[in-house]
Amino acid sequence: MPDFLKETYRSFILHAVASHFINGLVPVAVLYLALTLATGNAYFEHTVVHLVVVTFCMIPVSFLSGIRDWRIKFKSSKAPVFYRKIALSVTLLILCIVTVAIRLGRPDLAAGTGAVAWLYRGCLFIMLPVVVLLGHFGGKLAFLVRQGNNRNLVN
Repeated sequence: MPDFLKETYRSFILHAVASHFINGLVPVAVLYLALTLATGNAYFEHTVVHLVVVTFCMIPVSFLSGIRDWRIKFKSSKAPVFYRKIALSVTLLILCIVTVAIRLGRPDLAAGTGAVAWLYRGCLFIMLPVVVLLGHFGGKLAFLVRQGNNRNLVN
């Protein structure tokens, strides 16, 4: 067992863990929001809030570890894929801040039908394609690195 722990520690990649964690939480939050809208059950929406708050707490970990990996592993390459990931990460953070701020300011939002309720829902639904694109570009990077094809990062 100690060899397993040593190997796990040696191969642990914080950015991969943090980003996959976020990429798992956001789709579940959107699913629970859809269940809230379909059933009117406010308990589903309470879960949405918890998932988004945890996502909000993990975004800085994912972002900062990604920047660290970019600087160390890719020597701060000027490839567009890195700038896309940075822009998408900032977009996700802004959407998350707006979502949490709206929800904490309006606890009765689950049953709401006004503009603020739709802004809240819209921010949540927009988070889904943002994390999908973040995963896509991360997968593209991982694939190119595995292929030893780092010079293709300019695409």
